[in-house]
Amino acid sequence: MRDGDPRDFISCSASVCDAVLRLRGDELAGALGDIAGELLGTRHAAFVAADSHAEVAGELAAALCAGALCEDVRTDGHYYGRYVVDGAAWGESDRRQLAGLAALTGALLQVHSLAQRSTRAFVQVEAQLAHQAQILDQLHESVLTMDMMGYITSWNGGAERLFGYSALEAIGRHILFLYADEESNFHDAFAELGGNMMEVRRRKKSGEVFWASLSLSPLRGPDGHSVGLIAYLTDITERKRAEERLHHLAYYDELTGLPNRTLFGRLVDQGLMGAQRNTTTACVLFLDLNRFKLINDTLGRRVGDELLRQVAQRFRGAVRDEDVVAHLSGDEFAVALFDIRQHFEATTVAQKLQAALEEPFLVDGHELRVGASVGISVFPQDGADAEALLRMADIAMERAKEGHDNPDRSVAFYRLDMNAGMQERMRIESGLRHALGHGELALYYQPKFEIGTDRVVGAEALVRWVHPERGLVSPAEFIPLAESTGLIVQVGEWVLEQACAQAAVWQAAGLPPMRVAVNVSAREFTNSLPGRVAETLRRYELDPSWLELEITEGTLMHDIERVIGIMDRITELGVALSLDDFGTGYSSLSYLKRFPIQTLKIDRSFTTGIPDDANDCAIASAIISMGRQLKLRVIAEGVETLDQLQFLRKAGCDEVQGFLYAAPLPAYEFERGLRENWLLLA
Repeated sequence: MRDGDPRDFISCSASVCDAVLRLRGDELAGALGDIAGELLGTRHAAFVAADSHAEVAGELAAALCAGALCEDVRTDGHYYGRYVVDGAAWGESDRRQLAGLAALTGALLQVHSLAQRSTRAFVQVEAQLAHQAQILDQLHESVLTMDMMGYITSWNGGAERLFGYSALEAIGRHILFLYADEESNFHDAFAELGGNMMEVRRRKKSGEVFWASLSLSPLRGPDGHSVGLIAYLTDITERKRAEERLHHLAYYDELTGLPNRTLFGRLVDQGLMGAQRNTTTACVLFLDLNRFKLINDTLGRRVGDELLRQVAQRFRGAVRDEDVVAHLSGDEFAVALFDIRQHFEATTVAQKLQAALEEPFLVDGHELRVGASVGISVFPQDGADAEALLRMADIAMERAKEGHDNPDRSVAFYRLDMNAGMQERMRIESGLRHALGHGELALYYQPKFEIGTDRVVGAEALVRWVHPERGLVSPAEFIPLAESTGLIVQVGEWVLEQACAQAAVWQAAGLPPMRVAVNVSAREFTNSLPGRVAETLRRYELDPSWLELEITEGTLMHDIERVIGIMDRITELGVALSLDDFGTGYSSLSYLKRFPIQTLKIDRSFTTGIPDDANDCAIASAIISMGRQLKLRVIAEGVETLDQLQFLRKAGCDEVQGFLYAAPLPAYEFERGLRENWLLLA
């Protein structure tokens, strides 16, 4: 070792660390040489880096080859350079110190090299990500990513422009906040697996709902497993609107807005499939406007077009929402009826459509009148598809127009045998409408007797049609027709009014209170019924104890909670409720105990076979037993023999009604029977 006081190894190590961190290139090589010299106490020390120019390295090697102390700086097989210390007589201690310095230098240079590479890689990654983000933000397409639970993890500029939410507002929220109200399920097969393009409805920040083309792809992690989804969305609202316009032009009549012949055919064929499954009837009505051609030729096409628009509106308003109304061409329209019980119900619709044209049309100051001839075809008798049914209905329409004195009232079925029944039905319906307004309806009263005392405890009000030519028309002829046409509501209102008026007369005359029973149809059993009953009682100052409403089982089996609510409101008035025709409907016993009824009525179909038919006897006995268990009174209708009466008395029935005691009677005869204390004729 040369003379001098060398720095200790720890101080030199700190200097090497500082140099490696701060310096690069020749400056670093010079500093490391100085540190080696300080360590060994000489000025003739150098560090020759591995990447030094060859000539420099050669000159330094030649200058120091004689007796120089050399130590390579090498780590894990990587060569960084060499320490070279000039001089002679270097001892083993000097070599160990230089070797230690070389090992430390190599380790530090390796760590520094790794750090530099990592920094460069990180910078490159950052630059790449920034570049990709810039590209994504410049895309017109909206791109976002979400995790497997549906929470948004990234949101590009296109998404900001499309939805109106910034990345700060969107990232971290669940994707469902972008869904339209009618959509709520994120976890469907498409969303879970990714898939091809589909069309969806989404909601913007402004609240606007728009159509978007959506494509989902799996977002995979480094291990290749799916960690989320990439969503690509493009606004296709304008395209959808264009498609809808094209669809409307292809399938709807531009003038009236109704389905055209093409769409009518498709809708009818779809409806017929349902009718076939449900074994129900369907009908097609072909309507031809009378006098339209004259109006169109005389006043011009503009007036004719407006007239057709108004006709279309009236036709659409005259039928149910589920019925199909189409404008075929010119003055021809068609209507399809589905889910009807009997083919003759189509005649009622035909009459409604004709009635819709009775009021004149006001177009450009002209008061115009048109009518319609109607032809009807029936599925499946007249055809199995829309085209066949429409063709048959057209033929029937021509037949109707030719064979009727008033074309505006002409209706005909394709099948001749159906026309006979239709004419009779139309005659009865027209007559019943006339009867309602001209006092041809009358109420008859059939007494109800208490078994054991033979005391009259009530009466059922039964409507009768007193026809000026046919005499007394059987209810079996007009009641079913009234129910199918909706006239039953008007008939029912008239019966309630007349029954309460007559009961008020008896109440004022001082007769003992008894319940006058009025039948209520399913069509009448609405939320307005309790108010109508209350108003009628108030108007006639009738005590509620005089009134009873008889309801059939079928009425109760639709929307149970609503029905019970209506019944509760009626009984709160003090009016009694009776369940009519019990055993013929579909009453659930679990609901029966909830109905606020006072009486069960055994249908005449069970009474007729008593006491010879064992089944009728068993059913009647079961109903009576059930009524007693539920603390309800039980009445049997249709009692005509003493044997029937005897059986019912033994079974515990409370009341009877039937021809054994009395047939339905006009009010004055019923009152006379009351005053003469009706007695059973043995």
